[in-house]
Amino acid sequence: MAINMATLAATFAATAGEVITCKAAIAYEANKPLTVEDIHVAPPGPSEVRIKITNGAICHTDLYYMAGQDPEKIFPRVFGHEGAGFVESVGRDIKDLKPGDKVLPVWMAECKKCPKCKRGKSNICDTLVYNWSNGFMPADKKTTRFSRVADGKPIHHFFGTSTFSQYTVCDEACVAKVNPDADLSKICLLGCGVPTGIGSAWNIAKVTPGSSVAVFGLGTIGLAVVEGAKVAGAARIIGVDRDGSKLTQGLEWGLTDILNTTGLDKPVEEVIREMVDDGVDFSFDCTGNPGVIYSAMECANAAGGVAVILGLMDSSKTLSFHPSKLLWGKSWTSGLFGGYKGRSQLPELVDKCVGGVINLDHYITHKMPFSQINKAVEMLEKGQCLRCVMDYDN
Repeated sequence: MAINMATLAATFAATAGEVITCKAAIAYEANKPLTVEDIHVAPPGPSEVRIKITNGAICHTDLYYMAGQDPEKIFPRVFGHEGAGFVESVGRDIKDLKPGDKVLPVWMAECKKCPKCKRGKSNICDTLVYNWSNGFMPADKKTTRFSRVADGKPIHHFFGTSTFSQYTVCDEACVAKVNPDADLSKICLLGCGVPTGIGSAWNIAKVTPGSSVAVFGLGTIGLAVVEGAKVAGAARIIGVDRDGSKLTQGLEWGLTDILNTTGLDKPVEEVIREMVDDGVDFSFDCTGNPGVIYSAMECANAAGGVAVILGLMDSSKTLSFHPSKLLWGKSWTSGLFGGYKGRSQLPELVDKCVGGVINLDHYITHKMPFSQINKAVEMLEKGQCLRCVMDYDN
Protein backbone atom coordinates (compact mmCIF):
# COMPACT_ATOMS: atom_id res chain seq x y z
CA MET A 1 0.00 0.00 0.00
CA ALA A 2 1.40 3.40 -1.03
CA ILE A 3 2.28 5.77 1.81
CA ASN A 4 1.10 9.39 1.52
CA MET A 5 4.02 11.20 3.10
CA ALA A 6 2.10 14.46 3.57
CA THR A 7 -0.63 12.66 5.49
CA LEU A 8 2.00 10.77 7.46
CA ALA A 9 3.83 13.99 8.38
CA ALA A 10 0.58 15.56 9.60
CA THR A 11 -0.17 12.48 11.70
CA PHE A 12 3.28 12.50 13.25
CA ALA A 13 3.05 16.21 14.03
CA ALA A 14 -0.21 15.60 15.87
CA THR A 15 1.08 12.62 17.92
CA ALA A 16 4.56 13.90 18.84
CA GLY A 17 4.88 14.21 22.58
CA GLU A 18 1.60 12.38 23.19
CA VAL A 19 0.82 8.87 24.37
CA ILE A 20 -0.24 6.76 21.38
CA THR A 21 -2.86 4.04 21.58
CA CYS A 22 -2.26 1.25 19.08
CA LYS A 23 -2.51 -2.49 18.55
CA ALA A 24 0.20 -4.81 19.81
CA ALA A 25 0.59 -8.58 20.13
CA ILE A 26 1.40 -9.37 23.76
CA ALA A 27 2.85 -12.60 25.14
CA TYR A 28 1.47 -13.02 28.65
CA GLU A 29 3.05 -16.41 29.29
CA ALA A 30 5.17 -19.03 27.56
CA ASN A 31 3.69 -21.32 24.92
CA LYS A 32 0.41 -19.44 24.69
CA PRO A 33 -1.05 -17.58 21.69
CA LEU A 34 -0.26 -13.87 21.51
CA THR A 35 -3.02 -11.50 22.58
CA VAL A 36 -3.67 -8.69 20.11
CA GLU A 37 -5.00 -5.71 22.03
CA ASP A 38 -4.70 -1.96 22.45
CA ILE A 39 -1.72 -0.68 24.40
CA HIS A 40 -0.36 2.73 25.29
CA VAL A 41 3.01 3.71 23.84
CA ALA A 42 4.69 6.58 25.69
CA PRO A 43 6.71 9.30 23.95
CA PRO A 44 10.42 8.63 23.54
CA GLY A 45 12.91 9.60 26.23
CA PRO A 46 15.82 11.96 25.46
CA SER A 47 17.95 9.32 23.71
CA GLU A 48 15.06 7.34 22.21
CA VAL A 49 13.08 7.12 18.99
CA ARG A 50 9.41 6.26 18.52
CA ILE A 51 8.75 4.35 15.30
CA LYS A 52 5.60 3.58 13.34
CA ILE A 53 6.04 -0.03 12.24
CA THR A 54 4.59 -0.62 8.77
CA ASN A 55 5.76 -4.17 8.13
CA GLY A 56 7.24 -7.02 10.12
CA ALA A 57 7.98 -10.72 10.16
CA ILE A 58 8.55 -13.48 12.69
CA CYS A 59 11.88 -15.18 13.29
CA HIS A 60 12.63 -18.49 15.02
CA THR A 61 14.38 -16.48 17.73
CA ASP A 62 10.99 -15.00 18.61
CA LEU A 63 9.61 -18.54 18.89
CA TYR A 64 12.52 -19.54 21.13
CA TYR A 65 11.79 -16.76 23.63
CA MET A 66 8.01 -17.05 23.30
CA ALA A 67 8.36 -20.70 24.32
CA GLY A 68 10.35 -19.71 27.43
CA GLN A 69 13.50 -21.53 26.35
CA ASP A 70 15.71 -18.66 27.53
CA PRO A 71 16.91 -18.47 31.15
CA GLU A 72 15.10 -15.19 32.02
CA LYS A 73 11.55 -15.99 30.79
CA ILE A 74 10.32 -12.38 30.92
CA PHE A 75 6.54 -11.86 30.58
CA PRO A 76 4.32 -10.03 29.70
CA ARG A 77 6.29 -8.87 26.72
CA VAL A 78 5.99 -7.41 23.24
CA PHE A 79 8.24 -9.61 21.13
CA GLY A 80 9.44 -9.07 17.57
CA HIS A 81 12.75 -7.99 16.04
CA GLU A 82 12.16 -8.11 12.28
CA GLY A 83 10.35 -4.91 11.33
CA ALA A 84 10.62 -1.68 9.41
CA GLY A 85 8.91 1.68 9.50
CA PHE A 86 9.11 5.45 9.83
CA VAL A 87 10.41 7.64 12.63
CA GLU A 88 7.35 9.19 14.31
CA SER A 89 9.16 11.34 16.86
CA VAL A 90 12.55 11.61 18.55
CA GLY A 91 13.92 12.52 21.97
CA ARG A 92 15.63 15.85 22.54
CA ASP A 93 19.15 14.40 22.34
CA ILE A 94 18.66 12.76 18.93
CA LYS A 95 20.55 14.59 16.19
CA ASP A 96 20.74 12.21 13.22
CA LEU A 97 17.09 11.14 12.87
CA LYS A 98 13.91 13.05 12.16
CA PRO A 99 10.19 12.23 11.70
CA GLY A 100 9.55 10.56 8.37
CA ASP A 101 12.95 8.86 8.06
CA LYS A 102 12.80 5.22 6.97
CA VAL A 103 14.41 3.03 9.64
CA LEU A 104 15.02 -0.50 10.80
CA PRO A 105 14.79 -1.28 14.52
CA VAL A 106 17.97 -3.28 15.12
CA TRP A 107 18.44 -5.60 18.07
CA MET A 108 22.15 -5.62 17.20
CA ALA A 109 22.62 -2.34 19.05
CA GLU A 110 25.48 0.00 18.26
CA CYS A 111 25.79 2.93 20.66
CA LYS A 112 29.24 3.94 19.29
CA LYS A 113 30.22 5.10 22.79
CA CYS A 114 30.76 2.06 25.03
CA PRO A 115 34.14 0.29 25.48
CA LYS A 116 33.02 -2.58 23.24
CA CYS A 117 32.02 -0.26 20.40
CA LYS A 118 35.20 1.80 20.74
CA ARG A 119 37.34 -1.34 20.80
CA GLY A 120 36.02 -2.17 17.34
CA LYS A 121 36.90 -5.87 17.42
CA SER A 122 33.32 -7.14 17.04
CA ASN A 123 29.76 -5.93 16.62
CA ILE A 124 28.93 -6.42 20.32
CA CYS A 125 27.72 -3.33 22.22
CA ASP A 126 26.94 -2.79 25.89
CA THR A 127 23.38 -1.81 24.98
CA LEU A 128 22.94 -5.17 23.27
CA VAL A 129 24.33 -6.97 26.31
CA TYR A 130 21.73 -5.26 28.50
CA ASN A 131 18.82 -5.76 26.09
CA TRP A 132 19.69 -9.45 25.67
CA SER A 133 18.39 -10.41 29.10
CA ASN A 134 16.22 -7.50 30.25
CA GLY A 135 12.85 -6.02 29.38
CA PHE A 136 13.36 -2.37 30.35
CA MET A 137 14.66 0.58 28.36
CA PRO A 138 18.47 0.71 28.49
CA ALA A 139 18.52 4.45 29.21
CA ASP A 140 17.32 4.00 32.80
CA LYS A 141 17.10 0.19 33.14
CA LYS A 142 13.85 0.38 35.12
CA THR A 143 11.00 1.63 32.93
CA THR A 144 9.16 0.58 29.78
CA ARG A 145 7.34 2.64 27.14
CA PHE A 146 4.52 0.10 26.83
CA SER A 147 1.54 -0.21 29.18
CA ARG A 148 -1.85 -1.88 29.20
CA VAL A 149 -4.82 0.33 28.39
CA ALA A 150 -7.02 -1.50 30.86
CA ASP A 151 -4.97 -0.98 34.03
CA GLY A 152 -1.76 0.87 33.13
CA LYS A 153 0.46 -2.06 34.05
CA PRO A 154 3.83 -2.04 32.24
CA ILE A 155 4.65 -4.46 29.43
CA HIS A 156 8.26 -5.48 28.88
CA HIS A 157 10.33 -4.75 25.81
CA PHE A 158 12.23 -7.38 23.81
CA PHE A 159 15.78 -7.06 22.46
CA GLY A 160 15.39 -3.28 22.32
CA THR A 161 13.04 -3.54 19.32
CA SER A 162 9.58 -5.02 20.15
CA THR A 163 8.28 -4.89 16.61
CA PHE A 164 5.04 -6.78 17.35
CA SER A 165 3.41 -3.40 17.90
CA GLN A 166 2.14 -0.76 15.50
CA TYR A 167 4.35 1.73 17.35
CA THR A 168 7.50 0.96 19.28
CA VAL A 169 10.16 2.93 21.15
CA CYS A 170 13.84 2.12 20.70
CA ASP A 171 17.04 3.49 22.12
CA GLU A 172 19.01 5.41 19.50
CA ALA A 173 21.56 2.58 19.55
CA CYS A 174 18.87 0.28 18.14
CA VAL A 175 17.77 2.35 15.13
CA ALA A 176 19.35 2.23 11.66
CA LYS A 177 18.45 4.95 9.17
CA VAL A 178 18.19 3.41 5.71
CA ASN A 179 17.90 4.24 2.02
CA PRO A 180 14.70 6.27 1.41
CA ASP A 181 14.12 4.23 -1.77
CA ALA A 182 13.99 0.95 0.17
CA ASP A 183 10.73 -1.02 0.20
CA LEU A 184 9.78 -1.42 3.86
CA SER A 185 7.70 -4.52 3.10
CA LYS A 186 10.92 -6.22 1.95
CA ILE A 187 13.71 -4.79 4.08
CA CYS A 188 11.82 -5.69 7.28
CA LEU A 189 13.47 -9.08 6.70
CA LEU A 190 16.84 -7.49 7.38
CA GLY A 191 16.08 -7.35 11.10
CA CYS A 192 17.62 -10.77 11.76
CA GLY A 193 17.54 -13.91 9.61
CA VAL A 194 18.75 -12.71 6.22
CA PRO A 195 21.71 -10.60 7.43
CA THR A 196 22.63 -13.34 9.90
CA GLY A 197 23.00 -15.82 7.04
CA ILE A 198 24.53 -13.56 4.43
CA GLY A 199 26.87 -11.90 6.92
CA SER A 200 28.02 -15.24 8.28
CA ALA A 201 29.21 -16.15 4.79
CA TRP A 202 30.74 -12.75 4.05
CA ASN A 203 31.91 -11.37 7.40
CA ILE A 204 32.43 -14.30 9.76
CA ALA A 205 33.55 -17.24 7.62
CA LYS A 206 34.72 -15.01 4.72
CA VAL A 207 33.80 -17.55 2.02
CA THR A 208 36.30 -17.38 -0.84
CA PRO A 209 35.88 -17.78 -4.62
CA GLY A 210 36.16 -21.39 -5.75
CA SER A 211 35.63 -22.84 -2.26
CA SER A 212 33.37 -25.65 -1.04
CA VAL A 213 30.56 -25.04 1.44
CA ALA A 214 28.09 -27.18 3.42
CA VAL A 215 24.95 -25.63 4.91
CA PHE A 216 22.99 -27.61 7.52
CA GLY A 217 19.35 -26.53 7.82
CA LEU A 218 17.63 -24.69 5.00
CA GLY A 219 15.32 -22.27 6.73
CA THR A 220 15.67 -18.54 6.15
CA ILE A 221 19.11 -18.29 7.76
CA GLY A 222 20.45 -21.34 5.94
CA LEU A 223 19.17 -20.13 2.57
CA ALA A 224 20.70 -16.72 3.24
CA VAL A 225 24.04 -18.46 3.87
CA VAL A 226 23.61 -20.21 0.52
CA GLU A 227 22.91 -16.92 -1.23
CA GLY A 228 25.85 -15.25 0.48
CA ALA A 229 28.17 -18.11 -0.49
CA LYS A 230 26.96 -17.97 -4.09
CA VAL A 231 27.55 -14.21 -4.34
CA ALA A 232 31.01 -14.74 -2.78
CA GLY A 233 31.89 -17.13 -5.60
CA ALA A 234 31.82 -20.54 -3.89
CA ALA A 235 32.18 -23.33 -6.46
CA ARG A 236 30.32 -26.02 -4.57
CA ILE A 237 27.49 -25.47 -2.09
CA ILE A 238 26.01 -28.57 -0.44
CA GLY A 239 22.62 -28.23 1.22
CA VAL A 240 21.90 -30.61 4.10
CA ASP A 241 18.37 -31.15 5.42
CA ARG A 242 15.86 -33.88 6.15
CA ASP A 243 13.08 -32.10 4.25
CA GLY A 244 13.19 -32.88 0.55
CA SER A 245 11.08 -29.86 -0.40
CA LYS A 246 13.52 -27.50 1.34
CA LEU A 247 16.43 -29.10 -0.49
CA THR A 248 14.70 -28.64 -3.84
CA GLN A 249 13.83 -25.07 -2.94
CA GLY A 250 17.47 -24.42 -2.06
CA LEU A 251 18.51 -24.95 -5.67
CA GLU A 252 16.86 -21.61 -6.45
CA TRP A 253 19.20 -19.91 -3.96
CA GLY A 254 22.34 -21.48 -5.37
CA LEU A 255 22.83 -25.02 -4.06
CA THR A 256 24.95 -27.20 -6.33
CA ASP A 257 24.37 -30.42 -4.36
CA ILE A 258 21.59 -31.61 -2.04
CA LEU A 259 21.91 -34.18 0.73
CA ASN A 260 18.83 -35.58 2.44
CA THR A 261 19.80 -36.95 5.86
CA THR A 262 16.71 -39.17 6.11
CA GLY A 263 17.71 -42.81 5.89
CA LEU A 264 21.48 -42.34 5.65
CA ASP A 265 23.41 -45.48 6.60
CA LYS A 266 26.43 -43.55 7.86
CA PRO A 267 27.04 -40.24 9.66
CA VAL A 268 26.36 -37.26 7.40
CA GLU A 269 29.84 -35.87 7.98
CA GLU A 270 31.32 -39.06 6.48
CA VAL A 271 29.11 -38.70 3.42
CA ILE A 272 30.27 -35.10 2.94
CA ARG A 273 33.93 -36.05 3.34
CA GLU A 274 33.39 -38.60 0.56
CA MET A 275 31.74 -35.96 -1.64
CA VAL A 276 34.56 -33.45 -1.02
CA ASP A 277 38.01 -34.86 -0.32
CA ASP A 278 39.00 -34.20 3.31
CA GLY A 279 35.87 -32.13 3.94
CA VAL A 280 34.53 -28.74 2.93
CA ASP A 281 36.30 -25.41 3.28
CA PHE A 282 33.35 -23.86 5.11
CA SER A 283 30.44 -25.39 7.02
CA PHE A 284 27.47 -23.72 8.68
CA ASP A 285 25.02 -25.07 11.25
CA CYS A 286 21.68 -23.25 11.02
CA THR A 287 19.66 -25.63 13.21
CA GLY A 288 20.67 -25.25 16.86
CA ASN A 289 20.57 -29.04 17.21
CA PRO A 290 23.63 -30.27 19.20
CA GLY A 291 24.14 -33.32 17.01
CA VAL A 292 23.90 -31.32 13.81
CA ILE A 293 26.28 -28.67 15.18
CA TYR A 294 28.81 -31.43 15.81
CA SER A 295 28.36 -32.93 12.33
CA ALA A 296 28.86 -29.51 10.76
CA MET A 297 32.11 -29.12 12.68
CA GLU A 298 33.26 -32.63 11.72
CA CYS A 299 32.69 -32.16 7.99
CA ALA A 300 34.91 -29.07 7.76
CA ASN A 301 38.40 -29.74 6.44
CA ALA A 302 40.77 -30.51 9.32
CA ALA A 303 43.52 -28.46 7.66
CA GLY A 304 42.18 -24.93 7.84
CA GLY A 305 38.46 -25.52 7.42
CA VAL A 306 36.02 -23.12 9.09
CA ALA A 307 32.89 -24.31 10.89
CA VAL A 308 30.32 -21.67 11.89
CA ILE A 309 27.55 -22.12 14.47
CA LEU A 310 24.43 -20.06 13.70
CA GLY A 311 21.61 -22.08 15.26
CA LEU A 312 20.32 -21.03 18.68
CA MET A 313 20.64 -24.03 21.01
CA ASP A 314 18.38 -24.62 24.00
CA SER A 315 20.03 -22.95 27.02
CA SER A 316 19.70 -26.16 29.05
CA LYS A 317 21.85 -28.17 26.61
CA THR A 318 25.61 -28.33 26.11
CA LEU A 319 28.02 -29.64 23.51
CA SER A 320 31.53 -31.01 23.95
CA PHE A 321 34.41 -31.93 21.66
CA HIS A 322 38.08 -32.85 21.94
CA PRO A 323 40.53 -29.97 21.31
CA SER A 324 42.58 -32.18 19.01
CA LYS A 325 39.86 -31.62 16.39
CA LEU A 326 41.37 -28.15 15.90
CA LEU A 327 45.09 -28.97 16.02
CA TRP A 328 45.56 -28.87 12.24
CA GLY A 329 44.12 -25.41 11.95
CA LYS A 330 40.39 -25.96 11.76
CA SER A 331 38.39 -23.06 13.21
CA TRP A 332 35.09 -23.42 15.04
CA THR A 333 33.47 -20.05 15.39
CA SER A 334 30.21 -18.16 15.69
CA GLY A 335 28.86 -14.65 15.82
CA LEU A 336 25.71 -12.59 16.04
CA PHE A 337 23.83 -10.93 13.20
CA GLY A 338 26.32 -12.09 10.61
CA GLY A 339 28.99 -9.83 12.08
CA TYR A 340 27.12 -6.70 10.97
CA LYS A 341 27.10 -3.58 13.13
CA GLY A 342 23.50 -2.47 13.32
CA ARG A 343 23.69 1.25 12.65
CA SER A 344 26.86 1.73 10.62
CA GLN A 345 26.89 -1.41 8.44
CA LEU A 346 23.32 -2.68 8.05
CA PRO A 347 22.39 0.28 5.80
CA GLU A 348 25.04 -0.96 3.34
CA LEU A 349 23.22 -4.30 3.10
CA VAL A 350 19.95 -2.42 2.51
CA ASP A 351 21.65 -0.64 -0.40
CA LYS A 352 22.75 -3.99 -1.86
CA CYS A 353 19.15 -5.21 -1.68
CA VAL A 354 17.87 -2.04 -3.33
CA GLY A 355 20.55 -2.51 -6.01
CA GLY A 356 19.55 -6.12 -6.71
CA VAL A 357 22.66 -7.86 -5.35
CA ILE A 358 20.49 -9.70 -2.81
CA ASN A 359 16.99 -10.90 -3.72
CA LEU A 360 14.62 -10.51 -0.78
CA ASP A 361 11.52 -11.48 -2.74
CA HIS A 362 12.16 -15.22 -2.65
CA TYR A 363 12.29 -15.26 1.17
CA ILE A 364 8.73 -13.89 1.34
CA THR A 365 6.47 -16.90 0.96
CA HIS A 366 3.33 -15.42 2.55
CA LYS A 367 1.73 -12.06 3.35
CA MET A 368 -1.05 -11.27 5.81
CA PRO A 369 -2.38 -8.51 8.07
CA PHE A 370 -0.80 -7.97 11.48
CA SER A 371 -4.10 -8.97 13.09
CA GLN A 372 -3.40 -12.56 11.97
CA ILE A 373 -0.02 -12.78 13.68
CA ASN A 374 -0.91 -15.99 15.52
CA LYS A 375 -1.54 -17.68 12.18
CA ALA A 376 1.89 -16.48 11.01
CA VAL A 377 3.46 -17.90 14.20
CA GLU A 378 1.76 -21.25 13.63
CA MET A 379 2.95 -21.43 10.04
CA LEU A 380 6.55 -20.77 11.05
CA GLU A 381 6.35 -23.33 13.87
CA LYS A 382 5.10 -25.96 11.41
CA GLY A 383 7.71 -25.11 8.78
CA GLN A 384 5.03 -23.95 6.33
CA CYS A 385 6.74 -20.69 5.44
CA LEU A 386 10.12 -18.98 5.27
CA ARG A 387 8.96 -15.48 6.11
CA CYS A 388 5.42 -14.22 6.33
CA VAL A 389 5.46 -10.43 5.96
CA MET A 390 2.73 -8.69 7.93
CA ASP A 391 1.09 -5.39 6.99
CA TYR A 392 0.59 -3.40 10.20
CA ASP A 393 -1.97 -1.01 8.68
CA ASN A 394 -4.42 -3.85 7.90
